[in-house]
Amino acid sequence: MTFKELNIIEPILKALHEKGYVNPTLIQEQAIPFVLNNKDILGLAQTGTGKTAAFAIPIIQRLYQDNEKKKKKEIKALILTPTRELSIQIDDCIKDYTKYIEIRHSVIYGGVNQNSQVNALKSGVDILTATPGRLLDLMNQGFVNLNSIRYFVLDEADRMLDMGFIHDIKRLLPKLPKEKQTLFFSATMPRTIATLSQTILKNPVKVEVAPTSSVVDTVQQYLYFVEKPDKKDLLINLLNNKKQQSALIFSRTKHGADKIARLLCKAGIGSEAIHGNKSQSARQRALTNFRTNKTRALIATDIAARGIDIDKLELVINYDLPDIAETYVHRIGRTGRAGHTGIALTFCTQEEKILLNDIQKLTGKNLRIAK
Repeated sequence: MTFKELNIIEPILKALHEKGYVNPTLIQEQAIPFVLNNKDILGLAQTGTGKTAAFAIPIIQRLYQDNEKKKKKEIKALILTPTRELSIQIDDCIKDYTKYIEIRHSVIYGGVNQNSQVNALKSGVDILTATPGRLLDLMNQGFVNLNSIRYFVLDEADRMLDMGFIHDIKRLLPKLPKEKQTLFFSATMPRTIATLSQTILKNPVKVEVAPTSSVVDTVQQYLYFVEKPDKKDLLINLLNNKKQQSALIFSRTKHGADKIARLLCKAGIGSEAIHGNKSQSARQRALTNFRTNKTRALIATDIAARGIDIDKLELVINYDLPDIAETYVHRIGRTGRAGHTGIALTFCTQEEKILLNDIQKLTGKNLRIAK
């Protein structure tokens, strides 16, 4: 099936082909026709399965075909996300999809001065992507009015719960019109999230993609057993042997991420760390430098890496194993996307073997020991 068969208008189709998106993912095949048919959606999908396009493209099409879009400055679509990085990523996708269409879009998130965001809102926005805290803040200041919302997307609802945003969401919901289309996405469905979905969705269509373990089938996974003091030398040797490859490296702690970045820079490998103690501007600069190949390695903690999407990322390295097995899948799923293959290398010490067992049990696969 192609995007054209899913009734995507020509300007969006042209922009998609320019970005290399020729065929839809499973979540897009399932969701787009229902969204175009004005159905509420309950989507169960992991990060990296293509769900941004699954909700953004049909919303853009419907706004484009609505003659009133140019007459009003009111926000017509709201996309709510848990992190700054994810909100920026989604807005970047919308920018790509609307390259040939007069659809106004903007993104608001905390941690930066609000002036530029307020100016964009005053100019008029059709599609607004936002994090809960900054959205509520600007609403309280009178800069955001949600009375004209026709499309509401709640993305990564389970992460909203994990990060303590569930109360903010409950404060926002009464501010939205009763008559709207709601698209609800979550990777998992704990009881609190299931209850929330039932309160805001009307006769939803459930769309679901393959379980966690199959998300990483396109990723080649290799395991290195190593003593903790030898990790740094192994990392440097691997990166020196893969000189053309950019690497996203995961550290368990913020301090560890900074330490790895310093070690790599000292070894002549351009690197930067990204974590919660970094300012938003520093995090964005590090991401930009990595995406534009000014640096070869980006060292991240799991929280900071949420929402990071890097085209054609070649290599993920688990310098430290995560405490939660599902996190491993999220990490390595950042490579091997959109039909591309990827490589994930995992370092495992004697103390981390119990974590490795949890990962292999979850994925149903034994990691291949590197030679």
